[in-house]
Amino acid sequence: MTDNNTLLEKLDGLVSRFEEVSTLITDPSVIADQKRYVKLTKEYKELGDLMKVRKDYVQCLNTLDEAKQLLLTEDDPEMKEMAREEASACETRIPQLEEEIKLLLIPADPQDDRNAILEIRGGTGGDEAAIFAGDLFRMYAKYCERKGWKMEISSFTEGSAGGYKEIICSISGEKVYGTLKYESGVHRVQRVPATETQGRVHTSAASVAVLPEAEPFDVEINEGEIKWDTFRSGGAGGQNVNKVESGVRLRYNWKNPNTGVVEEILIECTETRDQPKNKERALARLRTFIYDREHQKYIDDIASKRKTMVSTGDRSAKIRTYNYPQGRITDHRINYTIYNLAAFMDGDIQDCIDHLIVAENAERLKESEL
Repeated sequence: MTDNNTLLEKLDGLVSRFEEVSTLITDPSVIADQKRYVKLTKEYKELGDLMKVRKDYVQCLNTLDEAKQLLLTEDDPEMKEMAREEASACETRIPQLEEEIKLLLIPADPQDDRNAILEIRGGTGGDEAAIFAGDLFRMYAKYCERKGWKMEISSFTEGSAGGYKEIICSISGEKVYGTLKYESGVHRVQRVPATETQGRVHTSAASVAVLPEAEPFDVEINEGEIKWDTFRSGGAGGQNVNKVESGVRLRYNWKNPNTGVVEEILIECTETRDQPKNKERALARLRTFIYDREHQKYIDDIASKRKTMVSTGDRSAKIRTYNYPQGRITDHRINYTIYNLAAFMDGDIQDCIDHLIVAENAERLKESEL
């Protein structure tokens, strides 16, 4: 019972905090402080989930005690049989609830609920790497469609034989960053490129970076210091092209708080034909860029403390191989191999992500020693 007692003590300790937060989120002065209010409503939801499981857990423990008591004192065979069944059901359910509680007690990554910026770049392998970057982009676009997420392209550079040398887009929806963060790293492809005449298998690579999108109040930007330029968007066809200056370019001098060095940040956005919209999106990317850089120190600290095989924080690590001749996908972090490459490239990647989440949770449980 010691395990039960420790978990119950931890849960009982959170009851008063849950009540306190419940009161705070109705306080007008808290509601007026947007940053604090958002933080508290998130905590309220997380504690609410814990309270719900706590209620089931306490109920299960009590039912088990009562059933055991009945088995000792009851003479009626039917009542005894009922008690036996109840005890057995509770004995199965209690360990499941304990696992659930342990996972809920591990502090979630506060960034998991955010939207994300996805950046895909062709790596080694020239034209074929750009074609593969295009295939990866299509895979994520299909996946977002399945999840009901919204994907918007911010900028791209096409490869000379198709695909993209680089493509950057923003993805919004529920828990986007928490789901896609495991995709950051180097993706390697083995196949006969369309550009190969001899039929030899080549190995190329593309890198994927998934960044949590910054909230407006995460990053302080002095908008007066941004230098804006407008230019005509290039591109094929259409009445609007090359006549209207809808593309925007921003330059911003930012002092890196980790190094003290002032860097010039340059961001272009040609996403829409509407200049104010492009400005808005360029600003969102500037925020995310600064947030990511300021948080790199925080990410490095976590990575050095928590070298889990799943999310090392190292964007140069080779994470997955796509082998076309064998129709095989291998995720090197968790030795996950499946042979449904065509479906995977068509956006059917949830199973792999689920395995990565389970592996990461198992490591975090081990570390938290719950």
